[in-house]
Amino acid sequence: MRIERELMRGAGPVAILKLLDAKERYGYELVSSLEKIGKGALAMGQSTLYPMIYNLEAKGLVKSKWKEGESGKQRKYYSLTKDGKQKLATDTQQWAAVTTAMREIGVIARSCKLGVC
Repeated sequence: MRIERELMRGAGPVAILKLLDAKERYGYELVSSLEKIGKGALAMGQSTLYPMIYNLEAKGLVKSKWKEGESGKQRKYYSLTKDGKQKLATDTQQWAAVTTAMREIGVIARSCKLGVC
């Protein structure tokens, strides 16, 4: 299942920050990881990824540096800044609250269908 555009605007940057919290990555590696780890739900092309990364970089949440990759090719690697780590912590708490609320709404809605609300 692929996430719709509006929901991806909120989930995409947080997912990128989460991946970069684990280790620095280059663009294609981020695209591949999002698709693989997110089981397709967070799949995005480079034309979606790079504007998100540039926005995160402009906000001071992500920094980049050129370095040689495993293949010997120069690649631009991205990593979190201190502000990025703080933003990720805040966003993670917010996503957890939203997830919990949605789960509770689902439980109550199911109960109401059964006439127990």
